[in-house]
Amino acid sequence: MSQWYEVWARLGATAPPVHLYEDLIACYGELHRRYHTLQHLDECLEQLDSVRGLAERPDEIEVALWFHDAIYDVRRDDNEERSAHWARESLSAAGVSSDVVNRVRSLILVTDHRSPPQGRDAEIMVDIDLAILGAEPARFDEYERQIQEEYDWVAEDVFRRERARILTGFLARPRIFRTDHFCERFEARARENIARAIRRYAI
Repeated sequence: MSQWYEVWARLGATAPPVHLYEDLIACYGELHRRYHTLQHLDECLEQLDSVRGLAERPDEIEVALWFHDAIYDVRRDDNEERSAHWARESLSAAGVSSDVVNRVRSLILVTDHRSPPQGRDAEIMVDIDLAILGAEPARFDEYERQIQEEYDWVAEDVFRRERARILTGFLARPRIFRTDHFCERFEARARENIARAIRRYAI
């Protein structure tokens, strides 16, 4: 927890967010989650450690990662927006400058993957969020099962069709990962993982 308070201090917080850490931990532990859990958050923070020296403002990415899936409801499509709002309110209440608040908010919003990331830190943020695609095959397969479990309210044939469509979209990109670091480390395996998953959903 000391690291949590230290990063807020480096961002210029004058009022430590005493209960926010516990609130976020509780969110990531919600019973309806299977993938968007503390496991995912921990994996993201580990990825950040590997590229911290490449980021322009790594502390802002760190706080953005904490919030990026803070609100997660599989039946809604505004989770990133709501999470970004919570981050903005929390950072502002802690006395963090508006410039930092706005940048963190933008980093969270870019994880909806609806538009290309703009800027080095946004590219890193997106690549961290997508790094699971290039995980070892066993972890990737676990991830796919976790996603399906989160959407267990969707008819299986519909889920399989839509999931294959989403994954096919990643394969259609010239590069899945925006930064050279993540591309060199994960691109080839991500394409293998995704192709395998698409074949499985087609059965």
